Amino acid sequence: MDTEELRATQAPLKDKYREQPESALVTLHADAELDGLGISCKVETGRAIVEAGLHPATGGDGTLACSGDMLLEALVACAGVTLRAVATSLGLEVRGGRVRAEGDLDFRGTLAVAKDAPVGFRAIRLSFDLDTDASDEQLATLKKLTERYCVVFQTLRTPPEFAVTLSAN
Repeated sequence: MDTEELRATQAPLKDKYREQPESALVTLHADAELDGLGISCKVETGRAIVEAGLHPATGGDGTLACSGDMLLEALVACAGVTLRAVATSLGLEVRGGRVRAEGDLDFRGTLAVAKDAPVGFRAIRLSFDLDTDASDEQLATLKKLTERYCVVFQTLRTPPEFAVTLSAN
């Protein structure tokens, strides 16, 4: 895709988002499965190698994972593994379950349609549905410690300092 093709693809989307701002809001999802074996979780990506590209809301064809998809996949994977490690350390049996992340993106910000719209997620919701006999008190402790030790969750909550470099040959 060259410059003109990209602009031609995005122009009607930008017009639509200006006229109908609610149409630019898209909720992305990622799911992971916790089985009864070990400290691991299976993230459903559809492929072993994930290829990144533009989301259809920014002119992509829908066959590639956008960066938002990949961020949510990393979140559910990290949260699932962290939950399993915390449960194991607490002596809680988790026979299985699901981890789900939903994130709301407003593509007006990404496409520079509206300066007040965020570039990135407006909101992210992380949920766990567990097969366990743990008490409410134990579940509260499990949730608290999983939030505390989940690297991706903590990074999103309190972003680190960034250094960005660009080089060209």
